[in-house]
Amino acid sequence: MLRRLSAPTAATLLLLCTPGCVKEISSDERLDRETQNLSVKDTPGAAELQKLNCDDTTDALGKARNVNRPETDRLVDYIELYSSLRKRTATFEEAMNRNPDLSYREGSQQIVNAKDTCVQQTADVRVEFETYIRELVEVPTVQEIKGGNTVTIARLDFNTLRQAIETLEPDDKEALLNRVANAEKKVAPASAPASEEPATSGKKRGSR
Repeated sequence: MLRRLSAPTAATLLLLCTPGCVKEISSDERLDRETQNLSVKDTPGAAELQKLNCDDTTDALGKARNVNRPETDRLVDYIELYSSLRKRTATFEEAMNRNPDLSYREGSQQIVNAKDTCVQQTADVRVEFETYIRELVEVPTVQEIKGGNTVTIARLDFNTLRQAIETLEPDDKEALLNRVANAEKKVAPASAPASEEPATSGKKRGSR
């Protein structure tokens, strides 16, 4: 004979069943799980990390430090080198944080040493990069004689200087960008006035 379960008994059975029952997850939760699994799957393994290093900075640093090259070109080299080092360092750190075993398996010392080198190289290049940026922001223009007059011209391409500041991301980024904008306002216009002067004077002569 079937007995009707009392409310407390039904609730107890429901609680006992819960651990074994399949829980319906939301689409957002499912997406998060799939994203996490994909991220772990795409994380570089030991073989990939063993091919990664930061020992190839000598030539790039030499070009960036060469005072005989244009300021804009030097700054571009610093931007590219610093961005590359930072990316390689981030790859090491992300992979080893997601898979700590990479630091302890056979051959791991090579990976650890390579990571440490990247961290140090990135820090060293950042110091040089920041020093150069601040030097350029401090003196972004120069004086030049044109047509017997002294005019203010840009020391380098201001857009490249802005890109460098954005890449470095210092704490006072906005203040540095504002200084660049102010310097840009002081630069003499490109040779438009000089080219217009003959035409203007010609009209005056013609009107007489």
